[in-house]
Amino acid sequence: MSRRALVAVLAVIVMVASACSGDGARVHPYSTQAATIGESLSVLGWNIAVRNLRFDADYVLVDVDASPSQKDAPHAKPEDIRFGLYGALAHPIEADAIGGCEDVTSLALQPLSAPSLDRLTGTVCLGPQRDQSQVRGVYVYSPRERIPDTAAAYGAAFPVGVLPTNENDTGLVLKTTSVDAFRADGSQLDPSAMGDPAAFSGKGYMLLGIEISGLAARYRDESARRGGPMMVLAAPTLPAPGLSHACDIYGASVLVLPDALLDAVQVRVSLCTQGEINEALLYATVSLVGTHAGLWTTRD
Repeated sequence: MSRRALVAVLAVIVMVASACSGDGARVHPYSTQAATIGESLSVLGWNIAVRNLRFDADYVLVDVDASPSQKDAPHAKPEDIRFGLYGALAHPIEADAIGGCEDVTSLALQPLSAPSLDRLTGTVCLGPQRDQSQVRGVYVYSPRERIPDTAAAYGAAFPVGVLPTNENDTGLVLKTTSVDAFRADGSQLDPSAMGDPAAFSGKGYMLLGIEISGLAARYRDESARRGGPMMVLAAPTLPAPGLSHACDIYGASVLVLPDALLDAVQVRVSLCTQGEINEALLYATVSLVGTHAGLWTTRD
């Protein structure tokens, strides 16, 4: 084949590949399905449109409209869906799709709701986030959407939490930076309570400060092999309203989705375990699990 003919063939291949990679097929480096704010994505069994990203009273607001991708096909329950902010943030900011605007009482808006089994519509509230320049988009995932055979679980017992994990488990290192334990009435327990048999009765909760780190290049490769990024899950947990408003704010899950422009994964999060006090404090677990997620980014 002549050089000119070879160039022509390669050009055709590039054109065909470009034509087949529309908005619905774009993939973020961490293997999330990607689109631009204002477009729709098929994720979690829903066609989700995210529009009108804006800032108001230190909150990031987006309007969401969604319906099932296929009639009568399985899709994530509205109460199991979480949204988060994407960008070079100091720490992840997430909120439940349903109920995430409960603390935003100063703004006139229609919070996201599920008026029927096949419809999600309204506004998602994320924040507070005062540094608007770091926000480059919004992502969605469900803590119940798990890629098979991708989980690595670790004990997180009070007062130690999680010891630094082996990066060969998942390509990431997870470790605890702080551990605070409480009874259900809000009274705090210190390590000396370990010798008191009466201290661990009833219900309680634990706030875990967690650091997740790793090489971005390796995390990209691992995500591609899995088919999605990883999320961090803390257990046991309770649905909101839980034992503490802090647990409602921090939640029991977070998606590990650093800005693609960064060379390293360096994420600090706070998660809550809650329930029967022995289960929540002495037998708690923190897991890294692969999941599917969607990402909408601004055009710039």
